[in-house]
Amino acid sequence: MKKKTVYETALEHGFTRRDFLKMCTALTATLGLDFTQSKEVVAAMETKPRIPVIWLQFQDCTGCSESFIRSTHPKTESVLLDMISLEYSEVLSAASGHQVEAAMDQVLKDYFGNYVLAVEGSIPEDSAYLTVAGHDAKETFMKVAKGASAIISYGTCASWGGIPAAYPNPTGAKPITSFVSDKPIVMVPGCPPIAEVMTGVIAHMITFDRIPELDHLGRPKAFYRHRIHDKCNRRAYFDAGLFAESFDDEGAKQGYCLYKLGCKGPTTYNSCAEMRWNGGVSYPIQSGNPCIGCSEKGFWDNGPFFVRRAKVPSTQTTINPDQVGIAAMAATAVGIAAHATATVIKKKSDDKRSEE
Repeated sequence: MKKKTVYETALEHGFTRRDFLKMCTALTATLGLDFTQSKEVVAAMETKPRIPVIWLQFQDCTGCSESFIRSTHPKTESVLLDMISLEYSEVLSAASGHQVEAAMDQVLKDYFGNYVLAVEGSIPEDSAYLTVAGHDAKETFMKVAKGASAIISYGTCASWGGIPAAYPNPTGAKPITSFVSDKPIVMVPGCPPIAEVMTGVIAHMITFDRIPELDHLGRPKAFYRHRIHDKCNRRAYFDAGLFAESFDDEGAKQGYCLYKLGCKGPTTYNSCAEMRWNGGVSYPIQSGNPCIGCSEKGFWDNGPFFVRRAKVPSTQTTINPDQVGIAAMAATAVGIAAHATATVIKKKSDDKRSEE
């Protein structure tokens, strides 16, 4: 039987043509595409069927699933009901127990090689630490990954090992890349990732029939191309050498840079400062808390969250935050002195002409 397209499914759920076009326009922006490319998104949604998705959870806190269901552009219900066919999820599936396990087995049989596998949480080496439905987590992952057309690694736990892999890592937790290397894998790290980044990756795969362009670590460039530091609303204060020294000093109240309070923005790649959270309302640094670098490998073991790094890595040089602003102030002082000198010379010249 021919599967219904995203557009046909949307109409069945009460979408008007206008609603559908608005969804595609918002989707175009989320994907980081030019507005003129919205027609490509519309064409894809009109002609392509919904993608079957199996979502497995392992050593995790369910934070990634919680983030996913809070997406606003596109809305979660649009993704779940219109764009994809979520066949298995421990959090979102209506069925449970033997019924939901049977549903997953049916997908493996009917759509082998044509479904997307989303993974949340790290995987322990020893089955004693994690079984789902009585099956070893690693064996379940390997079985489902075998027939997947692509794998999405949602969250830092699945991508890098995350908190379960933090020292001393008692369960031997590992990221999914330790077990599978022959499949296209899209890494979407974050603890949790931004909701719109999660839905945006799936939307890209539906629209273009391929995974998004990835960086050298396997992350989609559209969402992980910049450091948070590069787009931070407090960046001007960093460049001026204005830092909060404690969470309740005057600098903190004025919105100064939080680098000395442990902010990992200069070493963290993510879209927090651009896309923000909760429908674009805010993100940790804007709300007064330093970035803890949750989308970076080993973030839990990369030193205390509220202790500053010794130096700030840069693409060109290493910046000492204690010296930031000194050069600018020196240049300003030179400029003031030069201006004052020029003013004196001009005044003397004017006086001389008046005497003549």
